[in-house]
Amino acid sequence: MSEVYDLIVIGAASAGLPAAIYAKRFGLNTLVIGAEPGGLLNESSKVENWPGDIAVPGRELMQRFKAHVESLGVEIKQEWVKEIKKEGESFLLTTDTAKYLAKALVLTMGSKHRHLGVPGEQELSSRGVSYCPTCDAAFFKNVPVAIIGGGDGAASAANLLAEHASKVFVLVRKDHMRAEPINQKKMTDNPKIEILYETSPLEFVGDKALEGIKLSKPYKGKDILPVEGTFIMIGADPQTKLAADLGVKLDESKEMIIDENSRTSVPFVYAAGDAANKRQKQTITGAAEGVKAAFSAYEDIRKSED
Repeated sequence: MSEVYDLIVIGAASAGLPAAIYAKRFGLNTLVIGAEPGGLLNESSKVENWPGDIAVPGRELMQRFKAHVESLGVEIKQEWVKEIKKEGESFLLTTDTAKYLAKALVLTMGSKHRHLGVPGEQELSSRGVSYCPTCDAAFFKNVPVAIIGGGDGAASAANLLAEHASKVFVLVRKDHMRAEPINQKKMTDNPKIEILYETSPLEFVGDKALEGIKLSKPYKGKDILPVEGTFIMIGADPQTKLAADLGVKLDESKEMIIDENSRTSVPFVYAAGDAANKRQKQTITGAAEGVKAAFSAYEDIRKSED
């Protein structure tokens, strides 16, 4: 552990990997630590808003990011960071297998799937209840499924599942959806997709596998909606405990507060991506924030050495 890196990037997805690319271009001795390169974008069946790619699977795009980083000689360690603390002028990182020192950090820990917490959800997880349409859509050929959620993730999931399932129900808690217009239009134009507004799941029903969903209001006179698969798409929670423990200021949503240059409240600590408090949560905006973080780290390290 004698080596002190100029910069360690925590998180190896669409914000962290661009940060590493630019840090290397600035001549910073850089390391990336990420338990799962690609993060949640690996679960995206089709990315249609990355410039230069009309449509590309999320996992493929992330593999290209990863290959770019590695081509520059930056090492990516697939480890889980358990603790960060200040040690002198450096930051000491403890992972599940090793310890590392860095002058500066870029935090891009991303987010994790949010759960409903209703009866049967945990018991039937991976037995009909899923959080990853890309991973599991193919398992539901020609059977009815449901999507839970009213955002863009739910709309995208419905459009994907319609390619496999016999019927796709979308359960929306409110009387409207918040999806991007292009994705919502695809849904409404698809006869296999039916949206049930002001409807919530009360319980997931089934013995060895999911058999149906108990609804908050009847559908065609019945309280149980018969489906064999359910995809819960109600958003994600930012992974910011490490940041909070380090003293980084969070907002009311527990996202890291950053300025226009991706600086946090802690000197030499920068943040980007889904765990930062920026309104847009997109691959391209996360990448831009990561680049800004690398710029800021370079500037601050250079000033500290003058």
